[in-house]
Amino acid sequence: MKRLIAAAVAASALLAAPAALAALQPGDKAPDFSSTAYLAGKGAPFQLSKALKKGPVVLYFFPSAYTKGCTIEANEFAVATADFNAMGATVIGVTAGQTERLADFSKEHCRDKFAVAAVTKDTIKAYDAVLAMKPDLSERTSYVIAPDGKVIYAFSDLANPVEHVVKTKEAVKAWRAKHPK
Repeated sequence: MKRLIAAAVAASALLAAPAALAALQPGDKAPDFSSTAYLAGKGAPFQLSKALKKGPVVLYFFPSAYTKGCTIEANEFAVATADFNAMGATVIGVTAGQTERLADFSKEHCRDKFAVAAVTKDTIKAYDAVLAMKPDLSERTSYVIAPDGKVIYAFSDLANPVEHVVKTKEAVKAWRAKHPK
């Protein structure tokens, strides 16, 4: 009985862990991936390793296009894209949800400012961004990846889409301060 209680307490502690933890941590190598990314409604090839040649990449996973939190997050990233670009960073949102509507989502909610792409379940797993309650979708997880391919910032919180924009912008700004153009 004591073991059962101890196991229940341990499980509760894990469930109550801060949402800000993501599996890939600073210093980890970000898995490379490629996909079709939509910008202003048009599809084009995207490969992480090629984007990193231009500077840091803000890679954010979102559960599904056209849901409330994901629409808020896309709008906030659209507003902030000029700031990211000024720091030499590329923003890309990735999802496994509502992928047939990404071209429209890129125009309507990303406001033609940054690309969004459909990724495979394997990519979501590689970034440990699987949404526990719906394993076919991704958690709201954001990474900032340095040009050398290493994660410099990771944040996961399903309930706070705006916080992803704020925190990734701070991370890029801090990285840029140490790596002037």
